[in-house]
Amino acid sequence: MALAPKLEFRQSQQLVMTPQLQQAIKLLQLSNLELAEFVASQLEENPFLEQDESPADAPEERRGAKDADQQPGESDTGDIDLAADQSPEKASDAIDAEYEDIDPSGTGSDAANQDFKTNDWATAGSGGASLDDERQFDATLSKEISLAEHLTEQLHVATRDPAKLFLGAYLVDLIDEAGYLRDSLEDVAERLGADLSDVEETHALITTFDPCGVGARDLKECLSLQLKEADRLDPAMQAFLANIELLAKGDLRGLIKATGADEEDVRDMIAEIRSLTPKPGYAYGGGAVQAVAPDVFVRQGADGAWKVELNNDTLPRVLVNRRYFAEISAARSSEDDKTYVADQFANANWLAKSLDQRARTILKVSSEIVRQQDGFFAYGIKHLRPLNLKTVADAIEMHESTVSRVTSNKYMATPRGLFELKYFFTASIASTGGGEAHSAEAVRFRIRELIEAETADAVLSDDKIVEILKDEGVDIARRTVAKYRETLNIPSSVQRRRTMLQAAI
Repeated sequence: MALAPKLEFRQSQQLVMTPQLQQAIKLLQLSNLELAEFVASQLEENPFLEQDESPADAPEERRGAKDADQQPGESDTGDIDLAADQSPEKASDAIDAEYEDIDPSGTGSDAANQDFKTNDWATAGSGGASLDDERQFDATLSKEISLAEHLTEQLHVATRDPAKLFLGAYLVDLIDEAGYLRDSLEDVAERLGADLSDVEETHALITTFDPCGVGARDLKECLSLQLKEADRLDPAMQAFLANIELLAKGDLRGLIKATGADEEDVRDMIAEIRSLTPKPGYAYGGGAVQAVAPDVFVRQGADGAWKVELNNDTLPRVLVNRRYFAEISAARSSEDDKTYVADQFANANWLAKSLDQRARTILKVSSEIVRQQDGFFAYGIKHLRPLNLKTVADAIEMHESTVSRVTSNKYMATPRGLFELKYFFTASIASTGGGEAHSAEAVRFRIRELIEAETADAVLSDDKIVEILKDEGVDIARRTVAKYRETLNIPSSVQRRRTMLQAAI
């Protein structure tokens, strides 16, 4: 067959990611601090952008009165009142849909006591006070992953319970850079409307995470966790930790008396204590700690409805100077200069529009989250509903990827505390009758119940479990049952039947 050149026409559709569209997507997923830095750089680079320094709550006419030819970069986004008879869709009919459907894919000597006064623990106190911070911090800054990220990864491996995941994420955020939990568990339980036992159980789970000692509420607990991990928390060591302030004072005699051990044993315990890490979180410092400012506020109105409003203090506002653009355009200039001026003016207009759209999209997504999780805000964590990105995306008619970007690094200040928006998304399993979804943890518990109740002559296969669950109103696939069974460390039906037969023999 002879080879020859030929012309061929093809028609196709594809999504073209223009620089402006890429910028809009980038702005949507930035935190308020990152956004402020980005806008500041644009203000320096673009001659047609100016900082809008008028009060955020000033009327639009007054905000633009400074220069009739200047255009506010962001309109008043107001707030949304989630009354019982008002949906977020009605409250935000005017919201532009630009982001929609975008998916870019002792008894020792005095000399011995003197030795204690120069030890590394001389300044150790409850809660892990300063302990040669500069040396330890500089020695552990090489890791890029943050402590919160490291703990969150372990949390999602350790449990699938939506309530524990929510509580765990909240507790992880309360842990400081040294690895300590400063808030009392009682306050956390009251704030979230949770049972104290559930908070204590979740906290106990976190204290088993790496680095050892993380989540402790004071220095004594931190060291106890590390000694327990090494199987060295005997009664004498417990007595030593209970009187650890004597170590800071250099009181060897006092430690010998408190522990009931001789001087040699006490010195061994001191050496062991010094080998521990008083501030385990510094191994994952990852950079400077920055205060979190909420992107939205949630308040309850006098009528009981939840009001969602943007935090205008964190929203950078810009003005596009049209008068200056007109003056520059009227002047004689080269073609390159004209192209530069036109591009910069277009970029300025696009940035102003993108900032406004970003604010409106955050408000729209936040409002739907509050509507979906109103039970949590009113009654506490026990009323946290199963929620996923698709549910919110369908309700506000946006793409899941857009909702995902909005919920990353965005925070909501509520009467129950400060939460990242992604906290409110929990796993769920659909109902066969179209009713309320089932918690994934509840389904796992039911699978365990069914298997524990089986007998040697009636071992349930995964398919049979699927049938039983569907009869009970749980719409679940066989592979999901198999996955849940494996996470519960339950062998297959063949292995269970063999084990039962062997036990009977």
